[in-house]
Amino acid sequence: MFTYDINDDIELRLLEVRHAHDLFALIDNSRGYLRTWLPWVDGTKNEVDSTAYIKETLQQFSQQNGFQAGIWYKGELAGVIGLHGINWANKSTSIGYWIGERYQGKGIMTAACQAVTTYCFTELALNRVEIRVATENQKSQAIPKKLGFQKEGCIRSAEYLYDRYVDHDVFGLIKEDDN
Repeated sequence: MFTYDINDDIELRLLEVRHAHDLFALIDNSRGYLRTWLPWVDGTKNEVDSTAYIKETLQQFSQQNGFQAGIWYKGELAGVIGLHGINWANKSTSIGYWIGERYQGKGIMTAACQAVTTYCFTELALNRVEIRVATENQKSQAIPKKLGFQKEGCIRSAEYLYDRYVDHDVFGLIKEDDN
């Protein structure tokens, strides 16, 4: 199974079915906070939904098409980070992430994104990593900016969030930039 130690407090681990209870509790306890920017929150109604999601992510990992890892902070599941899939022909991927409300502002997600980006370039030998963020989501936008990703453009009406469309800014980093 995939594990990646970031520092003494933060570790990434592939989500497993046994984590479904903790995953659902994290989502449920941050439901209002997460719903602002994530379209799947209302569809996560119970632990069974979290179990189904984890099974899908394990299949993704087994097909070498990326992964979804839990972010553990001081032994507690704090969020999820992963790859939306891998384009092996072009050696590129995009990172998606979210964190529970009580864990925000601690630098956890920035550290996790840096670790996943490094993993993509070194272990997977990819050339490009992308992060797409809603233009109005300033907290999430700060992460790729802090990590040296370049803003490459805006995709208008990129995602429907419950009652409105939001634009996404696209941030990219290529291997030669990550020195």
